[in-house]
Amino acid sequence: MERELTGLREIIGDCDKEIVQALKTRMECIEGIIQYKRNHGLPVLQPEQEKKQLDRICKEVEGTPFGEEIIHIFERIMENSRKIQAKALFDRNILLIGFMGAGKSTVSACLGKMLAMETIEMDRFIEEKEGMKISQIFDVHGEEYFRNCESNTLIELRSKNHAVISCGGGVPLRPHNVELMKKNGYVIWLTAKPEAILERVKDSTERPLLNGHMNVSYISSLMESRREKYSAAADLIIDTTGKEIVEICEELLQKLSAMQKNKKEDE
Repeated sequence: MERELTGLREIIGDCDKEIVQALKTRMECIEGIIQYKRNHGLPVLQPEQEKKQLDRICKEVEGTPFGEEIIHIFERIMENSRKIQAKALFDRNILLIGFMGAGKSTVSACLGKMLAMETIEMDRFIEEKEGMKISQIFDVHGEEYFRNCESNTLIELRSKNHAVISCGGGVPLRPHNVELMKKNGYVIWLTAKPEAILERVKDSTERPLLNGHMNVSYISSLMESRREKYSAAADLIIDTTGKEIVEICEELLQKLSAMQKNKKEDE
């Protein structure tokens, strides 16, 4: 019996060695694919390809005793593959700035899912720490207090690495905040036409600055007053008007990849 047990353990050990080698080869191929996409300007986000891979695995294990467990393992492998893709694309955090309703939260969530990156919603981060909604913070403590909360949050987030951070609309208005953002990652300015902004936020009750001013004229004026600050902070600009979320994320990654490639060539 003991000899049989030893034999089974040896087989498992051999399997583990083969799995490790196969995973190393797989990860190297993932890096190669990303490099090829970058060099040839191909789309980075291809969720349909991952679905094909998972469908193929499901068919191969269909009816087997450990099918569910094998599928779960491959789902984790694919998640780690997305992380490798992200690290191959850029080596710092992504900080999204822009006016309310420009798409920061939606883009952040999409990038986080597609590239298995940590996502941080700055407003939610502040709400959890303060124990109240943003609108309540404005009412109780005033805007200046809230702006200080934003600055302190940027300082706290300096320890984060390789995350997508959705910043509040007013964060780039302070020069010190801009310095902190640029030290911590790539700053992406998401823009949209005032009409698109209104359509996206018109039913929201969590926009203190728009209370009583939910109209295109006011939104346009407020956006224009911030344009110079946003422009000075941004490494890249993406217009989100009339675009699907995956299209926006793909454009962001393509431009970010091209920017890094050009930067390396200049060094």
